[in-house]
Amino acid sequence: MELLPRSPAEFGSARYWDRFFRQRGQRPFEWYGAFPELCPVLHKYVRPRDKVLVVGCGNSELSEQMYDVGMCQDIVNIDVSDAAVRQMRERSASTRPGMSYLLMDMLHMDFPDAHFQVVLDKGTLDALLTDEEEATLAKVEQMFAEISRVLQVGGRYLCVSLAQAHVLKKAVEYFSQEGWVVRVHQVASSGDKQQFVLPVFVYVMTKFRKVPGSAARILEICPEEQDRPLRVESAERLLAAVKDRQHYALLCSQISKTPCREQVSLDLCDRESGKPRYTLHVVDSPSVKPSRDNHFAIFIIPQGRETEWLFGTEEGRRQLAASAGFGRLLTVALHREQLYEGMAAIQAELSEKVMELAPPGLPARQQVPFLSVGGDIGVRAVRHRGSSALSGDFVVEDVKGDGSCYFRRLIFLQNRNVVQSEARLLAPTPLPGQKKKRKDKKKPSPTEPPGAIDKSYLCCEHHKAMVAGLCLLGGPDALPGELAVLVVGLGGGSLPLFVHDYFSQAHVAVVEIDPSMLEVATRWFGFCQGERMQVHVCDGLDYVAKLAAEAPAQYDAIMFDVDSKDLTVGMSCPPPAFVEEPFLQKVKTILKPEGVFVLNLVCRDAQLKELVLGALRAVFPLLYARRIQGEVNEILLCQAGPVGQRSPVELGARARALEGALRQPGRPWDSSYVLADMLQAVLVL
Repeated sequence: MELLPRSPAEFGSARYWDRFFRQRGQRPFEWYGAFPELCPVLHKYVRPRDKVLVVGCGNSELSEQMYDVGMCQDIVNIDVSDAAVRQMRERSASTRPGMSYLLMDMLHMDFPDAHFQVVLDKGTLDALLTDEEEATLAKVEQMFAEISRVLQVGGRYLCVSLAQAHVLKKAVEYFSQEGWVVRVHQVASSGDKQQFVLPVFVYVMTKFRKVPGSAARILEICPEEQDRPLRVESAERLLAAVKDRQHYALLCSQISKTPCREQVSLDLCDRESGKPRYTLHVVDSPSVKPSRDNHFAIFIIPQGRETEWLFGTEEGRRQLAASAGFGRLLTVALHREQLYEGMAAIQAELSEKVMELAPPGLPARQQVPFLSVGGDIGVRAVRHRGSSALSGDFVVEDVKGDGSCYFRRLIFLQNRNVVQSEARLLAPTPLPGQKKKRKDKKKPSPTEPPGAIDKSYLCCEHHKAMVAGLCLLGGPDALPGELAVLVVGLGGGSLPLFVHDYFSQAHVAVVEIDPSMLEVATRWFGFCQGERMQVHVCDGLDYVAKLAAEAPAQYDAIMFDVDSKDLTVGMSCPPPAFVEEPFLQKVKTILKPEGVFVLNLVCRDAQLKELVLGALRAVFPLLYARRIQGEVNEILLCQAGPVGQRSPVELGARARALEGALRQPGRPWDSSYVLADMLQAVLVL
């Protein structure tokens, strides 16, 4: 028995529907949207005394169910299929006196103007608007015009639809231009994903008198998880919001049936602002043997730690999932713009939503654990928000790291998953003879700064490797003497500060193109200028070019730690112009014969990286590389003078000697600084 039409156009044919209902028989045909799912939305917009018109009723049970539960008992149903109308009359004639069925074309209705308070359409618009041909669009406009004619002012057109993009766009554009209020409800799912994957929507178009000359439109969306509508500013935004929910439904359906081969990422947004509140990653571990208790777990990443390798990279999350021992781990990152009351509140907020991302085979009523580091959600306090013409919006924030340490970070919001600069904060210490304050029962506020900047600590592993590279200067067993160092790229200033403080005879010149960064480094990261530390606010390209022309061979060490603002290039550090061969020749010109050029390279494009290495080799005969474990950063140490190639073992020995010279009595030195380790793993390129 063939029930499908030969072409989409047949959906608008009375002959097709007569054949369809005769062949199907008495069994009710529901396109989508069961009454229990639709009932909460219909109850909001259908009042018991309303006169309701159902267009394209077919043999659906919807109007019968509305009548039987007392939602409304004055319902007129129309359809172009004589077979469907006769069926429905037989079913309701004796039991539902307020229900009538008429053979009528909704494009040419016989009802007087303003006759109904509600027009209900379940799938009829979807069936009619199968394409965007001129003839089809003309029929749809005729349908809308007739609905508008028979509805009273204040009446509602309720359209149950799958919200295909072209269908929703046409409906929203037509009725919003007529001055109607347009609201789109997502219908709560029954949970039966096997029956129908795509979400069902109800368009609620409320008729208002059109005000001449008024361009104001009221467009709203009601997600399934909330009753209060959200206002959107344009039809495009409304369509995009619906599309996001359709994609989410398809994703949930897919990963509920099969394991994820690749990690899936999605944002859950705040209901009020529409901004991301949680970022979720779905990580499946095929190596984990499933048992009743290890199918699924949720891992809350502590605030401020989402950029760490374990949480911020695919490989790290994969390792986290495997070590946690669950077949599917859902990691949850918290956003700095949002407020969170604690683990219990987050669990209550997410518990229903995360179950939509559960793996196949999860036992019914299985309790899913929420995990974290130390059982809390961490601490994040935003100290400063700013904006720069060069760097865009940025924040300075204090976060609690692993253990009891706090760190201050600079984040550029255009690349919010990358820590631009970081410094450790010193814990407050009582003055000599000062007694410790009695512990207050009230918890300290996380917005109180834990202390000043610890200038002796380099948070970034690539900064440690850059400092270790200075062992190429001076003799094999001695600290380099008086040094002239150029650092291009200030950031928070931790690298030039460390060189200034630990190389007591070093004169450091820093070049920074963005004046906002100098202000941030000075105010928030303890940076200060002095006799041996000067900052030049200008373009590093121009500064080096000018020196090459006027004052060659003046620096013992040149360090490039400058980020690229162009996120479309596969190299985020440095900008491509800094590693082109003509410019590298200028770098060599201002470097002393036995000096060292230290470059922080962050390049994900393998082909581009080879071009960079080729340009470096053409200028600097000696080239060493130190890859930073767990990061994309690679530190390149370049020399052009007659110093000869050194083995990794020799480099390690020189770094050990440098470390010994830097460790002076009374000067703080972190035990994690093992400069020799930084260079024993070096590669000679």
